Amino acid sequence: MTFDPKAYGPDVAALLALDGDGERLMPLAGAQCSSAEARALLQAAGAHKLFPRSRAPEAALAGLYLYFSCWTEAHQIAQDIPGAEGSYWHAIVHRQEPDDWNSGYWFRQVGRHAIFHALANAASAIGIETDSDWDPQAFIELCARARTLPGSELERQSMEVQRREWQLLFHYCAAEKA
Repeated sequence: MTFDPKAYGPDVAALLALDGDGERLMPLAGAQCSSAEARALLQAAGAHKLFPRSRAPEAALAGLYLYFSCWTEAHQIAQDIPGAEGSYWHAIVHRQEPDDWNSGYWFRQVGRHAIFHALANAASAIGIETDSDWDPQAFIELCARARTLPGSELERQSMEVQRREWQLLFHYCAAEKA
């Protein structure tokens, strides 16, 4: 899958254009919101305006906040979404906090997610070897190690995998209901 911000409508594409068109390398540890304009537009629009026919509009909105490193908003939304997608965004938020134990807890709530196979393949292509399946706990540990090596190849690879994870989960949530 090639990530195409236009696939989610002109409003979402315009938002993503404010910082990298969905290709931004998000930090592995908490950061300040990368776009005050994006934050304001997200607050004004809301999930059902941006994602009127999506599988999981609130989850997609949490993903957009996370993309822009608006941690507080992403956390507030994700923690209130029942099911695997809310737990997944919640887990990523805590991985970036960083609160590795809490992230692991939320990943255990996710169980086996539909994006795991594609994510394992993407990680392998980036140079992060995985088993035949995706192991979110192993990735939490890898990110923790990468955070201690700023500017390293491991940090860059981890951020690339994190970006691909974001793209896959965002697409899963924002895609139209079947």
